[in-house]
Amino acid sequence: MSDTNENQAPEGTPSADAPSAEAPATEASTTEAAPAEKGPAPAGFDSLGLNKQLVAAVAELGYEEPTGIQREAIPVLLSGRDLLGLAATGTGKTAAFALPLVQRIERRKGSNGPFALVLVPTRELAMQVAEAVHRYGRAMKIHVLPVYGGAAMSVQLRALRRGVDVVVATPGRALDHLRRGTLRLNDVHVVVLDEADEMLDMGFQDDLEEILGNAPEKRQMALFSATFPRRLRTIVDKYLRDAARVEVARERAEPGDTPRIRQIAYIVRRHDKREALARILDVEAPTAALMFCRTRIEVDELTESLQARGYRAEALHGGMNQSHRDRVMQKMRGQAADLVIATDVAARGIDIEHLTHVINYDAPSAPEQYVHRIGRTGRAGREGTAITLLEPRERRLVRSIERLTGQTLERRMVPTVEDLHAVRLDRIREQVRDAAADGGLGPYRTICDTLVDEFDILEIAAASLKALHAQSWAEEPREIAQLPFDQPQRPARHERHDHRQHDRGAFGGNQQRGPAPSQPGGHSGSHSGNQRSGEWTRLFIGIGRRARLRPGDLFGAIVNESGLPRDVVGNIEVAFNVSFVEVRPDAADRVIEALRGTMLRGRKVTVRRDRNVR
Repeated sequence: MSDTNENQAPEGTPSADAPSAEAPATEASTTEAAPAEKGPAPAGFDSLGLNKQLVAAVAELGYEEPTGIQREAIPVLLSGRDLLGLAATGTGKTAAFALPLVQRIERRKGSNGPFALVLVPTRELAMQVAEAVHRYGRAMKIHVLPVYGGAAMSVQLRALRRGVDVVVATPGRALDHLRRGTLRLNDVHVVVLDEADEMLDMGFQDDLEEILGNAPEKRQMALFSATFPRRLRTIVDKYLRDAARVEVARERAEPGDTPRIRQIAYIVRRHDKREALARILDVEAPTAALMFCRTRIEVDELTESLQARGYRAEALHGGMNQSHRDRVMQKMRGQAADLVIATDVAARGIDIEHLTHVINYDAPSAPEQYVHRIGRTGRAGREGTAITLLEPRERRLVRSIERLTGQTLERRMVPTVEDLHAVRLDRIREQVRDAAADGGLGPYRTICDTLVDEFDILEIAAASLKALHAQSWAEEPREIAQLPFDQPQRPARHERHDHRQHDRGAFGGNQQRGPAPSQPGGHSGSHSGNQRSGEWTRLFIGIGRRARLRPGDLFGAIVNESGLPRDVVGNIEVAFNVSFVEVRPDAADRVIEALRGTMLRGRKVTVRRDRNVR
């Protein structure tokens, strides 16, 4: 049976929508699709070659005109040609391959194997793509099955035995079914790799190679990606044939225009991050925010911290089972949660319509990852805000991001206590304005009448606002901590002096204290070699001066990697082969865990409590 249908040109026949098949090409080569000419306003979906049922389905879902990637990719895919599609997150890639895929589906007698296989990096994206295919193909009774880890295998097995038209799968679970023989690719006519760069970043290259190696030679393949790293070129060269390359540049703001995504960067020391974040949230007051952390532990700890401050925060990471993750997303979509704190893997594929903010609590590992993250907001013409908290050593990342996105990140100082006061006063003013507009002030006028003989009417109003403002501060779950940016900044030379002190400890002596007695949190007293009066716990670290370790290296590693304040660190003694550090007893376990998880002078070292302390 032919792979074409009544609405597309036969294979090998040049069409107006695709480059000529007679163009010289070699296996695995790609050719550029002609850029769209400037002219009248973009045409609708009915001009792309889609059948009437799909055009009606798209209109019913409220889409009025195709995006750039849809306008360029749909005609190519309808023609049966391979495609390499490069477009940023949030530009409509799912519809770009799902609509032509649904139109090309053929029901074949004697086969219950899928017509199309779509591979995606995460469970969330698998569900999202499967839902989109189902919506587009509802009128044509298209059967689609999401296949991913964490879902019941028995349900997937029953559906595969009955027969499905489209399988949307994560690579790991797809490979599992292939090896069991429960997923057969013999009759697959279309293979789609969505978010291909992300799948490679997650280590799925070998799985992809095995899956694609089991697909038929004569099949159409479409690969979509936000970036085009070198490893992805290998996949393209090996598996795509005479592919049209469609590249849609990320939207850039024209001079004088306001970008849809407001991008802000704060430079914050690691141990000040949580308090700084709380202040930023107080000022920004997001309707819904997606926040990124590097590790599951950070996600859980930050979620607990924000919940203690009164935020409706939920955690999302790969250590949770699927039902838990589904409940989190239902809360967010139902506006029963304000914040979702997630790892990159868990957040992939999330699309929350009312999301106003994306917050990078931990900086992304690369500028391309930043693009993936902030693409969660500012979608479909909506406005959004992207906030990134950077440690001082990560400043260079800002310039790399700006080069990649073509937009400038606005540098801001973390809000001070005075800034928080000003924001709350503004909100109180709005509350008063709304209350005055709503009316119903009779009982409160009576109170004013009893006070006008003692005070001026303006004094009564100001006192009322003062009481309301004081109440708003009293309702804080905990007192707002003082941060370095609430104080006048010390001269840079003072900081340089501190670093020189660390250096002298390394070469001129063998002891170094943490904070100086004059600094906040500092303590006095000389080092005795033993724990003193139960105040300190002494830790053994299996590295010393022989490895060119300096006291400043240890002090920086403890503070930066544990996220603890400076005053948890006491005396630091660096001997030739080993070192000893005094820390507060309640911080000892966290310091040990942090140092065991990091590298000191390029190597992992032994860290434990000193067994010689009596």
